Amino acid sequence: MYNVAERRNIALKMLKEDGQVTVAKLSELLEVSEVTIRKDLQYLEKRNLLIRTHGGAMQNDFLDHYQHFEEASKHFHEEKTRIGEAAANLVKDGDTLILDSGSTIMQVARHLHGKRKLTVLTSAVNVAMELNRNTDIQLIILGGVINQPSAAVVGPYAESMVREHFCSKLFLAGDGFDPEFGLTTTNALEAHLNRVMIRSAQETIVVMYSSKFGKRGLSRICGMESISTVITDSGIPDGIRRALEEKEIKVIIV
Repeated sequence: MYNVAERRNIALKMLKEDGQVTVAKLSELLEVSEVTIRKDLQYLEKRNLLIRTHGGAMQNDFLDHYQHFEEASKHFHEEKTRIGEAAANLVKDGDTLILDSGSTIMQVARHLHGKRKLTVLTSAVNVAMELNRNTDIQLIILGGVINQPSAAVVGPYAESMVREHFCSKLFLAGDGFDPEFGLTTTNALEAHLNRVMIRSAQETIVVMYSSKFGKRGLSRICGMESISTVITDSGIPDGIRRALEEKEIKVIIV
């Protein structure tokens, strides 16, 4: 039988490994009632060590900042490069694409060189400049107000342009993901534009390095039901990977 401190430490260890825990699983593992587990989680939440969810808890990694593109590009560069290459491998000649903004999306764009007869819509000014070097890509850059940190346009002009098109694939980044709340970003206007993009694409492919899993941004983009594929690195928590696969979302590890 575990004492109180041991139970709570085990719960936190499982959170760190899997990104989330359930009351039922902890109750079975620790051989105590679900009422006791809920009290433990409530205690830990009051100390800002986790966030309680329906039936369990998740890591307390709320995203409250917004990095400039150049700053973000310096982090997890190798992982983003591999993710970008894997994403580009899903693209066929003649595809029509929507590209979101961000440093991981930039890596997707860089690996599209050599593809033929693509049509690409993008909200990111820097992504458009990268793709403009490829004369075999028909490039459509959205209009609107530029959000300085991400070098991307947002607002009603961009949204109206997206609604006029329907593309085969959307590559979407985001700033955080947890199975219960879904894919999130730290900017409400970008989240709204991303939702319009999802409705204008046949399939949505999320490209995200593993440290973003188990975190929440300010604004929800979508739930798991809107995602067809996730491309990430091997650091993704096992619990989150299982949650994705249980929803029949293809998970590609690079």
